[in-house]
Amino acid sequence: MLKISSVGEGIPLVFIHGWGLNSGVWQPSVEQLQQKFQVITVDLPGFGLNVEAQVTPYTIETIAQQIVQSVDQPAVYIGWSLGGLVATHIAYHYPKVTKGLVTIASTPYFVKHESWPGIEANVLQLFHRQLSQNIEKTIDNFLKIQAMGSPHIRQDIKQVRQLVMQYPMPTAQTLDTSLQFLEQVDQRELLASIQVPFLRMYGKLDGLVPKAVIPLIDQLSLSSEHYIFNQASHAPFISDLVEFVEQLTGWLERHI
Repeated sequence: MLKISSVGEGIPLVFIHGWGLNSGVWQPSVEQLQQKFQVITVDLPGFGLNVEAQVTPYTIETIAQQIVQSVDQPAVYIGWSLGGLVATHIAYHYPKVTKGLVTIASTPYFVKHESWPGIEANVLQLFHRQLSQNIEKTIDNFLKIQAMGSPHIRQDIKQVRQLVMQYPMPTAQTLDTSLQFLEQVDQRELLASIQVPFLRMYGKLDGLVPKAVIPLIDQLSLSSEHYIFNQASHAPFISDLVEFVEQLTGWLERHI
């Protein structure tokens, strides 16, 4: 079982963080949302509170299963970036315990390929190489890429760094293995079969999940809704917290 953190009462919202970071990134959102909802944050195995957790094999399937078992109640699953892949997997494979799905700055396929916008493959390969040399520097570089385009990039990076550094750092092996999810997981064919209410949130200035991918995902998931933060990059829940909470709360009240 994974360690989870739960505060507040109401509809359970399960927040899943992105690559290289931990559940600390959700702290500002938790403080706002716990007044109306039960807010549950979970660290992926090898990260944050679950830095010692062992999952074998380390795949999106086994991680999703561990999260569902640890939460142990129907909930809305909310995933950021890589966490969006995990949340989408849960919504598809565990619909009976999924009240709704929200992905933030995420995409069913992260790698740029032919007519599909995404991250250049050589950028991900660079992170693999850097991990063997300096973990902290690699994560720091990733934070800079995430915040690129934000009008207050330095402030965003500083805040995220402070939030995630409350917890232990993951190992290079965990980072390297989980980075492969961004390279290999392709959920494009799953989206049409998502049966639960589905909201996708994007930053217009995001350099990792480019806005050009949004209409393509619209076509793959005709029943989903999307919302774009016009001044945000890859972490709208940090840079545009008030707007994020308003949009998420409004959607939950309408659909859940």
